[in-house]
Amino acid sequence: MSRIAYSKILRFLEARLTPGGALGLHLTAGVALLLAAVSVFAEIAEDVGEQDTIWHIDHAVSRWFYEHAFEPLTSFMLGLTHLHSTIGVSCMGVALAIWFWRKQAPYWLLALVISLPGGMLMNVLLKHAYQRQRPVFDEPLLTLATYSFPSGHTAGATLFYGLLASYIVVVSSSWRVRLWAMCGAALMVGLVALSRIYLGVHFLSDTLAAIAGSAAWLAVCITSVSSLRRRRAAREDQ
Repeated sequence: MSRIAYSKILRFLEARLTPGGALGLHLTAGVALLLAAVSVFAEIAEDVGEQDTIWHIDHAVSRWFYEHAFEPLTSFMLGLTHLHSTIGVSCMGVALAIWFWRKQAPYWLLALVISLPGGMLMNVLLKHAYQRQRPVFDEPLLTLATYSFPSGHTAGATLFYGLLASYIVVVSSSWRVRLWAMCGAALMVGLVALSRIYLGVHFLSDTLAAIAGSAAWLAVCITSVSSLRRRRAAREDQ
């Protein structure tokens, strides 16, 4: 390899790992997250389609939760899952949009407008593409007629809490606040996913695929909006 080619590669890598710039570290991190999430989703979807190991785990986990359901946990899970329905997540999204508007954060508002409705629509399209039937029990706790894979409630929670945590991580200067934001988002997404499995309307793989797919879409939205903001800022500085 010539010195000129080697120098070009070094400059390219340096630009991709630089925190500033329209195509810097944020783009590299976004693309890395996107590729990782897509790979995880594809692997889960393939295993489900071929009824591989995860297919057997799915049924074992669903059966275990069905046999060990009890009050008041069932009521709590029902309340949690209804709170994160399409209507519930949409209302929380509107509230967050108003917050961004009042905080004069137009780029975060744009990211929210793109990511939440777009991600939920993508989830519906994936459901119809895979057409997986939901778990079946003799006396189900909750019955739904739509398809199972991937979980819409989990997808909505991932999009909403993921975006909210990303905003807090960016604007906060305290590492403790950032850590709490990430842990809180992970906890809420995990609880919503657990509620869907507990109530017998989704398999474990449905929720994992929803998290992976939504994380991929969120990475695209946040990275794109961030690149747009940086490009405009660079033009204004010229």
